[in-house]
Amino acid sequence: MRLTSWNVNGIRAVVKKDFDSIITSLNTDVLGLQETKAQDDQVREALFGLPSLDGYEVYSSSAIKKGYSGTAIITRVAPIEVKAGIGIADMDTEGRVLRAEFEDFHYVTVYTPNSSSGLKRLPFRKEWDVAFRDYLKELDSDKPLVCCGDFNVAHAPIDLARPNSNYNKTPGYTQDEIDGMTDHLNSGFVDTWRHANPDEVKYSWWSYRGRAREKNVGWRLDYMIVSSRLLERTSNPQILNEVMGSDHCPVSLDIK
Repeated sequence: MRLTSWNVNGIRAVVKKDFDSIITSLNTDVLGLQETKAQDDQVREALFGLPSLDGYEVYSSSAIKKGYSGTAIITRVAPIEVKAGIGIADMDTEGRVLRAEFEDFHYVTVYTPNSSSGLKRLPFRKEWDVAFRDYLKELDSDKPLVCCGDFNVAHAPIDLARPNSNYNKTPGYTQDEIDGMTDHLNSGFVDTWRHANPDEVKYSWWSYRGRAREKNVGWRLDYMIVSSRLLERTSNPQILNEVMGSDHCPVSLDIK
């Protein structure tokens, strides 16, 4: 069973960028999308009739604010249940979390809040990290989980091209955000790609400015983390940085 995650930076934009053939080539069973930037009806309208999605069901969670945030799950394996949010009203207005429950694991896709320019949202981000971790731990007590998405953090210096100039200055690479990710992983979860590739440099996001992708001046912001007890069932974690269409590339994982 192949699981994939992709921050598409606008579902209505990405469908105009060879999205249909990309989905065919990914050949994934479950696809989590982040930053759909669309209401639920607009997500369905954007994806309606795509040949690559024949046999898939589409679920989405949108922000109250139109054209902002949002997540979706596209799956050809029927879920037991699909539910949005983490159960905290103040944190469930931006469509950032969507969960599909399958027979023997939970699949969660997340678009973690960006701390914003000037780190204006860093206090909210710190609260989010604690609340989201509690949510994952509660799910994990029921059955193991795969949590994928844009975590909006480069966890270690190897995860971004220019760590020194960005540390504690740029959203996504402050010590508070790094500690938040460390706390996630210390709560019984594993960063599958880094576990399999401890020394490899590979990124999943590049700024649209300054030809950053061409120069590979990037960040690894997109993760597939799993419950520790699920790790032995996983294989082939990938960062698919040859896939275009967004400022992020997809990441994927196989599970048996």
